Amino acid sequence: MNANEGNLRPRPVSESKSEMIELVLPNDTNPLGALLGGRLMHWIDLAGALAAHRHSHSYAVTASMDHIDFLVPVHVGDMVILQSAVNRAFHTSMEVGVKVLVENYISSSRQKVATAYLTFVAVDRHGRRLQVAPVIPETEEDKLRYDGALRRREASKAERERRTIDRGAREGG
Repeated sequence: MNANEGNLRPRPVSESKSEMIELVLPNDTNPLGALLGGRLMHWIDLAGALAAHRHSHSYAVTASMDHIDFLVPVHVGDMVILQSAVNRAFHTSMEVGVKVLVENYISSSRQKVATAYLTFVAVDRHGRRLQVAPVIPETEEDKLRYDGALRRREASKAERERRTIDRGAREGG
């Protein structure tokens, strides 16, 4: 029996929801005072891990992150709010959605900066994969993200297969 099998009761999305807030400091920015993309990706990874840990009740490692479009610049002194939740769980992996907002606390305005989808794999302390509990979508938005997670997973699998075929053709195989 898997060590976490007793921990596999289906869990609502709300149990994994997490929020992280970062204040953008000069060390986080480029020479123009705008947030470095790599720093934002690091924060997205951390925010996603919070939700994955909450859902799986185990360690979780990042397996992939989709592309990120930076919609608006973020500057020194802005607050970055990262909201995350598990969208869907598969056997040992989970898709986590992270929504990034920027808040200017002086003007009390918020804008969407980016959205990212990450895949995390639940593991034990030795790095062995662990089965994860199913997700129960609660809201209409949860249901859309739940359904979208399966579509994104299938598209990712098709893309990996296409790259494998292309690589084989280039290598003469």
